[in-house]
Amino acid sequence: MKQPLSPFQKKLFPENIELNVGGKFYSTSVFTLTREPDSYLGKLFSGRQKIHKDAEGKFVIDRDGILFRYILDYLRSKKLHLPDNFSEIGRLKIEADFYELHDLKRQLDNYQRSRSKRVNLAQVKFGFISLHIRSTYAFGRSGLADVKFRKPLHRILVCGRVSLCREVFGVELNESRDPNPDGNRYTNRFLLKSNHVESAFQKLKESGFSLVSSSGGKSGNESSTQQEENKWFHFNIYVFFRQ
Repeated sequence: MKQPLSPFQKKLFPENIELNVGGKFYSTSVFTLTREPDSYLGKLFSGRQKIHKDAEGKFVIDRDGILFRYILDYLRSKKLHLPDNFSEIGRLKIEADFYELHDLKRQLDNYQRSRSKRVNLAQVKFGFISLHIRSTYAFGRSGLADVKFRKPLHRILVCGRVSLCREVFGVELNESRDPNPDGNRYTNRFLLKSNHVESAFQKLKESGFSLVSSSGGKSGNESSTQQEENKWFHFNIYVFFRQ
């Protein structure tokens, strides 16, 4: 619940605060800035320490203005919020020290340890990749069963840890159905741009993977009313492993 300003604070500060942090402008409330009373900001905006204003009347803090957004986000929710590609943990920890936000510093330490584990996982070279191959047959325009030549049409689905799939198939991997950039997760939604099964097997072999298991089957029934193309829907699963 938002706390009202004390009479002393009302004399010193408006309820809504305009800040100039390293040349970056922010608008927030005294309540947010004093959520941790013993922090540097808590002391400033409770009147226990003096703070200066710029020519436009904004309160001035001579610190990193870009990183202050994460300080302010933390004070609003008491939780750490960082983008996936954030690369300035060390500098943000320095800012957390300056603002005397000890719980934020603890959360940053935990985040750094967690991300270090994820990076190590991405460097792991062993694991499984499976190819799920759906095959149908083109019968020609008429679709008649007496056409002797049936051309196989393949669709190859790649499943496994994202970092391994990218390593093996590179630019031939179609990630449009699952564009999340995190390489440590697992997916079953990647497709190969090429439908050549032999080429996919060769790439796995060249990357040190060996076939350890396979299975297959056929979908559909033999009903005479079913279109002939649908009677020729086959699927195969090939599991590869690298140690």
